[in-house]
This record gives sequence, C-alpha cells and structure tokens, in this order.
Amino acid sequence: MGIATAMIALMLQAAAPATPPPEATVTAPAPRLVQQSDALVALLRGSGDYDTLFAPSFRAAIPKAQFDKLTAQVITALGQPTRIERLDPKDPLHATLKIGFERGVMNAEIVIADAAPYQITGLLFKGAESSGPQAATIDGVIEQLATLPGTSAFALARLGNDAPKPSVSRAATTPIAIGSAFKLVILAELVRSIEAGERKWSDVVTLDGSALPAGGYAQQAKGTRIPFRELAERMISVSDNSATDILLFHLGRKKVEAMLPVVGFTDGAPRNVPFLGALELFKLKGVADGALGARYLAMPPGERRAFLDGPVRDTPIAAIPKALFQDGRPLRIAELEWFASPNDLVRALDWLRRHMDGPAGADLRAVLSKNPGLPDATRGWRYVGYKGGSEPGVLTMAFLLQGKDGNWYALAGGVNDPARGVDTLQFTGLIGRALELAAPR
Repeated sequence: MGIATAMIALMLQAAAPATPPPEATVTAPAPRLVQQSDALVALLRGSGDYDTLFAPSFRAAIPKAQFDKLTAQVITALGQPTRIERLDPKDPLHATLKIGFERGVMNAEIVIADAAPYQITGLLFKGAESSGPQAATIDGVIEQLATLPGTSAFALARLGNDAPKPSVSRAATTPIAIGSAFKLVILAELVRSIEAGERKWSDVVTLDGSALPAGGYAQQAKGTRIPFRELAERMISVSDNSATDILLFHLGRKKVEAMLPVVGFTDGAPRNVPFLGALELFKLKGVADGALGARYLAMPPGERRAFLDGPVRDTPIAAIPKALFQDGRPLRIAELEWFASPNDLVRALDWLRRHMDGPAGADLRAVLSKNPGLPDATRGWRYVGYKGGSEPGVLTMAFLLQGKDGNWYALAGGVNDPARGVDTLQFTGLIGRALELAAPR
C-alpha cells in the first residue's frame, strides 16, 4: 500500500469536533489519554465495550455495526492490532496516535471528554503505513491498482494554458461510476453563474420545505435562509447531500447538464442526463427493492426526466429502506450512478483552476481546498483541492494540485466493483503513494 496517509474511515470524521481544541504545549500525555488509547486497541482486538468507551454523541454518529465494519476492513488489510506505538498529545484531551498492527501502522487522532469517565468523543483514522513493499514509481502504483478486484482507472496530467497533458494513466478514457465526485459539475455551474453576474456567493437560498436527503439541512425549517457559499463548502468539503440537492435544483438541473461538455465531462456525458440529485438516486436504488429504479431504466431516455419530476419526486423518503447501503452490497452501480472517466475529472478540475483568477476565484479556491482528502500524502504540494465519492462498489478520488514549483497538476482515480465493496484502505493507500511520488521535487 505504501507509506501514504489514507482517510479510510471517512464517516468517523462526523464524530470528531467541528473545531479541534487549540494546540498547547504538552510535555507528557495525560494518563486518561493513555488509558483510553489503550482501551481503543483492546476494543479493536475484540474485547472491551463499545458503549462504555465512546460518548453518546459518537455512538449516534457511528453505530457499533458501522464501526465494526470499518474495523474489520482495517484488520483485513493490516492484521490484528498490537499496541499504541506512539502518542503525541496536542492538549490534555486531544492526541495523535500510531496504532501498531501485525502488518503496519494506523495513524489516528483521538479526542476525549473533559469529565469522567472521559469517553472518546472523536476518532479519526487518518491512514496506514504498510510494513510491506511500496511502489517506487507511479507506474508501480498503477500496476498495483490493476490488481484490485473490479475495474480501476487513473490519470495524472500537467495543467497549463492548453489542454491537460497526460503524464501517467490507466484506462483514462473509460467512464466509471464516480459517486459524489459529480458535485464538481454543480460547483462549476455555480461558479459560471457568479462570473456571469447572475448571483453572488453571498446570495441566499430560502428553503421551501421540499424533501431533502440526509445532511446538515435535511431537518431545517421551511424559510431557513442559507448562503450559496455555505452550501458549496458543505457540498464539497463534507459531501453534504442535502446541500447538494439544494444547489442542484436552485441552479437548475438543465443548467448543470449544460455544464457537462463545458467542463469536459465528455466520456461519460450521455449517461449523466438527466442529471440525478442525491435523493433521486437513493429512491431509484432503494424503493421497493429497486423496483422504482427498474421502471426508470426501462424508459427511453427522453421520458426519464418527467418520471423524476413526477413519480420519483412524489415517492416519500420513508419508502427508502433505512438499511440502504449498510450491508455493503453494490446496487446497480453500472446503471444508476454518475459517470466520468479519469480524464473527465482532470478536465473538470482544470476548468475550475482556470476560473480561480476570476470574480469567483478566492472563494472557489477555499471551497475546493477545505478538505484535502489525504492530508499527510499531500504535504509535498502547495495547494490541494479535492473531491471524492463512494458507495458500496464505488470509490473515486480527484485532486487539483499545485506543486511548490508553481506548476499545476490534476490526479484522478477510481475503482468500480459490482460484486463487492472496494478495499478502501488499499485504494486510498495507493492514491496517497501516487500523490507523494508525483509531487515536484
């Protein structure tokens, strides 16, 4: 997998504090941090009690079944946990950890409560350092990507005044399901509209009470006012699906579709029309065990838009199974998804880069870079913009990068496996290694 930081437990971020405690000079770890870190290792080994170790806020965000699934994925890749190899306190309640495993080390951050019993309130698995051999070149990374089950695709290109110049690639023109990376196109339409003077980042959307998928705005009252800037940041940085659907339908589905060729989504373009919202996708995949989606797919493309605006819209959210996706089984990822090739993603990132000097530029740079995706692996870069996407059987990562030499690059890769979930740890480790190797020296 390589020595690369990989955000393997993305959902664990939800349980971490929105604003970490300020760093302080700490000469030695507080005993309670050591105690709870050791208890975490014991829990990862299969002993200990989940409800006792984690605070209610954490357990609400990450149910035990979900935590166990993530833990199993780590153990499959790294073997059994052994001990805390290193604990570096940031303050009495917050520390970075190196958790030893039989075949590597997991980097993590832990936050505990400030009162007894000092339960864990935040945990972030940041990535793995494999003890096995790592790729010495990007070509070596691609060779390892090719061994992953399913279909893998990858592109690294240098960006300049002309079209992106490919550097290294694998199946770079092959459209694959990309999950939430489709949100780059919505961001591009927002940027276009701001540059055209149609709206400003500070303009607000007033919620009209329409149903929304899960996210920060799903339970907000009708009449709530939200700035476009806030919606865009949440859509990109934490992949908030409620923010995504608000933006898509306020900007206009057809306006977003019109941006597909503009930003370079050409390899996968025909399969992205009509351009689905997140809630629509969940309904098509989940309602009546996929029967709603089967009706949609059986229709001629010209009839699908009316179906989305009628029967799909009118289907209540309650009809979506609460356990949708929880069993890790891929659901029609080759038919019901958003599609793009690595080259499509590279071109879209390049379009966004070219507009960073325009009227929307400063906020665009900030929105795209708030979540760097793989923070340790991208330390060799001056600027990192990122958007990823996933569902069972789908994993995509796309980076807009500026080297410390000032030159710009884009890197995009993904895996689709219709038979099983993607090995997130292995894939993100390989992408992280590619990021390390690609950084200009």
